[in-house]
Amino acid sequence: MDVTTLAEVSGNIGTVGYGLAAVGPGIGLGILIGKTIEGIARQPEVAGQLRATMFIGVAFVEVLALLGLVAGFLFTA
Repeated sequence: MDVTTLAEVSGNIGTVGYGLAAVGPGIGLGILIGKTIEGIARQPEVAGQLRATMFIGVAFVEVLALLGLVAGFLFTA
């Protein structure tokens, strides 16, 4: 074993990229769902409208995670 080698990266680096790409949508989903619940708690009469808008937002945020997954496969060397 060579003493100068500190770490060796083996495997597909795209998995690391997808892991980093999943952090943003994860944070976005947490904020989105938390704010929707907060809005429903403040005004229960608009719960249906807030819920529908939340699901549209969830779909857009999930697209970001899927784009990160696809980009990990596309940009492999």
